Amino acid sequence: MPTVSPTPITPPDEHVVTAREALEPLYERLELHTDATLLSAAMEAGWPADEATKALAALRLHDALNILGRGN
Repeated sequence: MPTVSPTPITPPDEHVVTAREALEPLYERLELHTDATLLSAAMEAGWPADEATKALAALRLHDALNILGRGN
């Protein structure tokens, strides 16, 4: 399993950016790693790439709507 290299996060007493700006590069890197892992597993299980991609997008949308309190 691939590993994610550590991304330095500036402590709050030394920050010149918001917490979101500090965390965003790590979040994006983890998101890409997660997407690649999920899509790879789906394709290894026999799902076409386009269907796996659409399913992943639907899951992300569902999660976002639940976070916003608009999910089913």
